[in-house]
Amino acid sequence: MPVWSHLRGGITWSWWDALRCGTCTLPAALVALSGDPTKGLAWAMGILPAAIVGMAPRRRDRRRLILVGALFAVSIIVGSLLAQTTATTIIGIFLVAYGTALLASRKAFGLTAMTLCAPVAAIGLSYGDMGKAAGLGLLIFGGSAFSYVVFMLWPDAPAGGRAAPAPPLLAVAYARRYGVLLGLAAASAAAIGVAIHTDHVGWAAAAALFVMRPSWEMQELRSVGRVVSVFLGALVAVAYVRSDPSAAAVAGLAIVAIAGAGATHESRWYVTPFFGTWVVITMLLYSNPTVAEEQWRFNERVGETVLGVGLAYVFGLLLPVVLARLHRPPGARDG
Repeated sequence: MPVWSHLRGGITWSWWDALRCGTCTLPAALVALSGDPTKGLAWAMGILPAAIVGMAPRRRDRRRLILVGALFAVSIIVGSLLAQTTATTIIGIFLVAYGTALLASRKAFGLTAMTLCAPVAAIGLSYGDMGKAAGLGLLIFGGSAFSYVVFMLWPDAPAGGRAAPAPPLLAVAYARRYGVLLGLAAASAAAIGVAIHTDHVGWAAAAALFVMRPSWEMQELRSVGRVVSVFLGALVAVAYVRSDPSAAAVAGLAIVAIAGAGATHESRWYVTPFFGTWVVITMLLYSNPTVAEEQWRFNERVGETVLGVGLAYVFGLLLPVVLARLHRPPGARDG
């Protein structure tokens, strides 16, 4: 089924999730209002894990959000450790991707590691400064812990039907092959980033890991969604910075963007990158809103996203078809 058949009714919106995530972002907004808008936006990024994961219906399950925050923080630091040399950057991110794919064939947690922790580790490749990586990790963990406190203000949801079944594990034999392909996509993206001396080596690798999936249709949908979302998010960010926003306006942006990410986190369309890109590019441009800087950051973000998604297409969709045809028995025909 073509990806375009999934593009109807693809965005869901929850005002309750928007309210919860907006409330979680209030400390970040206060930091922005205090005279440091850039730092306020950085604090807002710490709420993104809560916006992505959402609030569990039962209170006792909401503590997992703290674990997710800790995993994100550790993943950023692992990526920063790998970024210390070219060899560890390329080989390390391959091993992270391959290892999490194998883990996904053995433990349910492995799917979270493969789809979230591995891409976050790739983002960490952009932070060669361990101090900055640790600071970002602390913000993420702190934001997740504060979000847990806010989420606990809501009572348990009414008992409904059966809980959603856990996603199936990858088959062990398939996970090995898929892990190699996933690792090659991430390593190739990192290698190109190192070769062209981009400021954020991890962006392309993260894009590849965020969109690549064992399901053909899911990968197509996420690939289109990420490219479109990042393009629009970067475009809006540049236009927003050109409006010369005040500290109050930046504080408002932090709340609106994270609330929007939370409100749409259950959408079939992959729209979360729009909100994350809006915040990140605004944060990078706010202190240096020159035309040259705007063009560079826009081209860097969109270009690395297209690169990562393209490599995910090659290793996730195209190469498996080629390999299948090469291993097809003589005389066999396409069905």
